[in-house]
Amino acid sequence: MPATPAQRTDRVKEVAAHVGFDLCGIIPAVAPDTLGHLEQWRDAGHAGEMRYMENRSDAYAHPDAVLGGVRSVVMVAMVYRTTEAMSDPSPGEARVACYAWGPGDYHDVLRDRLRRLGDELHQLAPGCRTRAVVDTAPLLERDFARRAGLGWFGKNTMLISKYKGSWFFLGALLTDAELETDAPHETAHCGTCTRCLDACPTDAFVEPYVLDARKCISYLTIELRNRPIPEDLRAGVGDWLFGCDVCQDVCPWNRKSPISREPAFQPQHALNPADCAALIDLTEAQFRERFGKTPLSRAGRSGIARNACIVLGNTGDRSSAAALQRALRDDDPVVRDAAAWGLRQLAGRGVLESSARVDHNPIE
Repeated sequence: MPATPAQRTDRVKEVAAHVGFDLCGIIPAVAPDTLGHLEQWRDAGHAGEMRYMENRSDAYAHPDAVLGGVRSVVMVAMVYRTTEAMSDPSPGEARVACYAWGPGDYHDVLRDRLRRLGDELHQLAPGCRTRAVVDTAPLLERDFARRAGLGWFGKNTMLISKYKGSWFFLGALLTDAELETDAPHETAHCGTCTRCLDACPTDAFVEPYVLDARKCISYLTIELRNRPIPEDLRAGVGDWLFGCDVCQDVCPWNRKSPISREPAFQPQHALNPADCAALIDLTEAQFRERFGKTPLSRAGRSGIARNACIVLGNTGDRSSAAALQRALRDDDPVVRDAAAWGLRQLAGRGVLESSARVDHNPIE
């Protein structure tokens, strides 16, 4: 006898836990609740250079743009917090957002587990169709995760779970099989707390629940590619090389967030913290060999070198000048611009001899 929707649902959740997902919820395939908010946010210019959102705006309207005939969406979450970040990096060292510490790419990890979940569903509903989604398809995962009961939207725009905090990745399995669905998480539990908003180094939050990506350190260090970081925001970047964890670090719901034992998420020694000078000196081939299968590959060699120069300008000492001087000869004008700015910052703090100062603009 074929499995009923209830039996399929119970088994899907059982297998989701078995393969390593920390949360799992199911919703019917419907239009997302927050599509209008996304359009308003994008029209206000808050998406910055992330034009892919506008290019596929129609596809966000319903999950059948991702899988035709979809009936159910299985939303899952996997915790990635592993250990504490170094609290106070030394001059010349930089912070990397903890989701990117591991030796692998979380997309690959989640996609593999979702495919295993899909294989089980094919056994339960022979002939069904499935598609695994991790970030790269036009699906508002955060919206569907809330509707599936996984958590609520925090004022920092992150999805927050009472039991897992916000240190987790989201993934989705779309299917044309019928499954029973879960109740949405209707209540927000942030109360009057504004710690995430107050702590943002670049004042990227326009208001609660609204992030101007153009000011966000994660956007500036990852998504803003082949361009200089605006000068008025460089000081706010501080010692962040790739991404930013500030608004999650200060969230009370993360005080007791669980620890992941997933090997792919365990931190590489060289990324907690990162050595800016060593990163600046990497060739394109060396960068690809070392980081080609990690999240840092999204920023690219030039992006990481640019960011490293900004960090050295913000936090470096006299010993940082040599790396910045080498970066002045980089093939990429954006890196040269960041290096010149970094040297000017060091000179302005009186840690360089006048002969080391840079007064021209290498990006021209």
